Amino acid sequence: MRRRAFIAALGGAAAALQPVRIAAQNRQSVRKIGLMIAAARTSSQAQLNVARFQAELAKRNWINGQNIQIDERWVAGDTPAMRPVAIDLVATRPEVILVSGPGALTALKSTATTIPIVFVSVSDPVGQGFVDSFARPGGTITGFTSFDFARIGKLMEVLREVAPQINQIALVYSPNNPNAQEYIKSVEVPARVLGVKLHTIAAQSPADIEQGIGNFAAAPNGGLIVPPNYITSAHRDLIFGLASRYRLPTIYPERDYATGGGLIAYGPDRDDLYRGAAGYIDRILKGEKPAELPVQTPTKFELVVNLKTARAIGLTVPPTLLARADEVIE
Repeated sequence: MRRRAFIAALGGAAAALQPVRIAAQNRQSVRKIGLMIAAARTSSQAQLNVARFQAELAKRNWINGQNIQIDERWVAGDTPAMRPVAIDLVATRPEVILVSGPGALTALKSTATTIPIVFVSVSDPVGQGFVDSFARPGGTITGFTSFDFARIGKLMEVLREVAPQINQIALVYSPNNPNAQEYIKSVEVPARVLGVKLHTIAAQSPADIEQGIGNFAAAPNGGLIVPPNYITSAHRDLIFGLASRYRLPTIYPERDYATGGGLIAYGPDRDDLYRGAAGYIDRILKGEKPAELPVQTPTKFELVVNLKTARAIGLTVPPTLLARADEVIE
């Protein structure tokens, strides 16, 4: 009887220990993902991007708080401001990192030398030295580009379509942006082809934006092109106000500019990019290497027109353009 009692007690103890073993296994199976988003946490579009990313991970059975832990870092600014944030994120020892923007990627590249990184919103990953090539990235970095420099010419064409009277265009950019010179080069040829005089407005502060646009608006028949960069994103409401005050037709690189009050936007479908990034992170967590995952370019683009803004600056948008728009804001 004593032997039976001992075996029964041993079985009871094993049963009691089972939940502890399961809990320990669950803790061990939680995978760590880092997010470094080059935007203010208050950005509704950036929040939506992250939500789409997490939803796509969930479709692949990666649930935050269950089998994955996502550590987020949000920062708006240039590369020096991002370096301490990158160091802090890397210190949490994630297995893979999702990063948006070239400045944040630059900060991470010098810090997370062995951690796999998947990027979005980087225009020229080869030219900036992040990857060896699109087909074979090499190293620990791969991802999804969000801006083809050839699309600058498309932005100019769309802007001329909505406002044919334009004979001069100003490119508003940050000289600290790693892609600054490429933006300028990519707009020079289409400007010549269209017979448009090109100006540049180098902006490092709100005062630069206000003075530059004000000076440019002194001559008639002007329009603005705003490529993606942190300074114009951080001060987009100022640009909206100046474009309205001076009645300057302006085209932007992402849909949230148009939904936020800008005239027109033409750019990649951000949801598609973040869904793709989630797919790559799924594959990396399952053992694939970033070096073996080709860098991908956008395949879906959105054209968004804000008719309310058009009316405010006295502009009539051609029906042909409205017919092509993915979204029209009344």
